[in-house]
Amino acid sequence: MLKDTVPIESMRRALVIKLRHHGDVLLSAPVLSALKAQAPEIQIDALVYDDTAAMLEAHPALSVLHTVGRRWRDLGLLGRLRAEWRLFFALRARQYDLLVHLTEAPRGAWLARTLGARWSVAPQVPGRGRFWRRSFTHYFSVLRNGRRHQVELNLDALRRIGLQPTLAQRRVHIVAGDAAEHEVAQRLQHVGLAAKSFVHLHPASRWQFKCWSAEKNAHLIDQLVARGERVLITAAPDAAEQAFVETILARTKAPVINWAGTLSIKQLVALVAQAKVSVCVDSMPLHVASATSTPVVALFGPSGDQEWGPWMVPHAVVTSDHTCRPCGQDGCGGGKVSDCLEQLDVARVMRAVSQLIDTP
Repeated sequence: MLKDTVPIESMRRALVIKLRHHGDVLLSAPVLSALKAQAPEIQIDALVYDDTAAMLEAHPALSVLHTVGRRWRDLGLLGRLRAEWRLFFALRARQYDLLVHLTEAPRGAWLARTLGARWSVAPQVPGRGRFWRRSFTHYFSVLRNGRRHQVELNLDALRRIGLQPTLAQRRVHIVAGDAAEHEVAQRLQHVGLAAKSFVHLHPASRWQFKCWSAEKNAHLIDQLVARGERVLITAAPDAAEQAFVETILARTKAPVINWAGTLSIKQLVALVAQAKVSVCVDSMPLHVASATSTPVVALFGPSGDQEWGPWMVPHAVVTSDHTCRPCGQDGCGGGKVSDCLEQLDVARVMRAVSQLIDTP
């Protein structure tokens, strides 16, 4: 047993900080679950960016969800200071006993110093300097070899302070909500789709180098429809992602239900939960599939599938045998196009989808 284990059973409140993108925030949800399961009386708050709040909203272990505005800098100096002070005093009023900081964001060090939490844990950050090294009471090691899933890396923060999450506590959990579930059910009924009667395809990402080609996505759709499947395609309400979907649809001969750019995050969660299989690149919907127990086919190129792949759900990861991957680069030579993805064969992806559909 660790000599510096924290007395979690005596704590009243904890704050978990995850200031990253949507998928990263969702994969931190097991930290909330594990904390609550091992200390049922503790109140657990979270601090995330406002545009990622939907990833944790209504989580059963969550008490209060605090947010940092992505666009606070657009408020001007005075407006930003007001927003920062409101957030700080709201956090300070909660009187946290434990602060769990899951990233390298400097804000976590400042909060560890100023909120008055007796215990705090953060990742070791080589070269960060004395301020970081003296801001927290505990530090957890971060294995950066691409072989440890992000869920486990997040949970290492709890292991460092003496908690050992069970397998059940490591599951990713997300709540769509009654309103989103009702709206999606109505839309599916309108297009003649029942639950678990369609294949969901989310081919886009904010990062172009993570995307499979439009031509191969179109061929996959054609083959799925020829197999007798209904295909529903989604994308974020982003001009580039929707343009990518339009390019795919222009090259396919099969009928596709196109909901690209029309869903809120909660509605996307409700939709993915109803799919028989979800086909995604390395993006947030991939992690939503894991959180909703929807079988998923994940296409991976330069990013690490062992760190960011499907989690505790029936799945298939389709990737190449390029010896250089995962490289984490912005496409080969920084050219936004990843050869390891370009070389993926449609037949391989089709076999992976078929196997998941046909598995009882």
